[in-house]
Parts: sequence; structure tokens; C-alpha cells
Amino acid sequence: MADKPSELNGEELRRKLNLETGRLGWPELQRHFARGVVITLSADMDLVEVAMRFAQDDKAGIEQWLSRGCIRRASDADALLWSRTGPTFWAIVVAPWVLVQEITLQ
Repeated sequence: MADKPSELNGEELRRKLNLETGRLGWPELQRHFARGVVITLSADMDLVEVAMRFAQDDKAGIEQWLSRGCIRRASDADALLWSRTGPTFWAIVVAPWVLVQEITLQ
């Protein structure tokens, strides 16, 4: 049986979550968007760090990011844009949420 996030220390949790990240295209993400569980991260956020906070149920930290606009629920406007542009995302599931960060070329 896999370790629960609450049973792992910080470094173990970071390693576990890092291994669970992957690339997703918009077609794979659509069904999660339809369920209302997609959280988008701004480009300057660390996907694994945000996933750790979700896994640890850090409500205060998550609320602070939400209020600053660093993370937010994906909107209908996002879905329209993504359906036109077909981006690729780094993603991780921290049930019930799917955290995504658009991959941009620099």
C-alpha cells in the first residue's frame, strides 16, 4: 500500500510528488476541467511545492496564493483559449484537484 502524504516527511513527499508529475495536453485535461477540478498556476510557481501544500492541506498557504492570484481555478475563458491554442501542461493530481502549469517556450 502506498504511503499517504501525511505519513511522509517533507523530502519524501517532494520526491513522491515530483515522480507523479507529467505532461498533459488540453484534450486529456478537458474531462477534469468539466468536473471543475483544474487549478492553474502562474509561471513563477513551483508545481511540486504547490502540490505539497495541497497534499498537506495547508489551507492558509493555499488561501494566500489564491488571494494573490498565483493559483486559481481554471475558467471558461481558459478553456476557450486552450481549445484554440492546444497548449501542453505540466500536471499533477492531488485528489480531487488537478494542478496544471502551462509549458511555455522561452
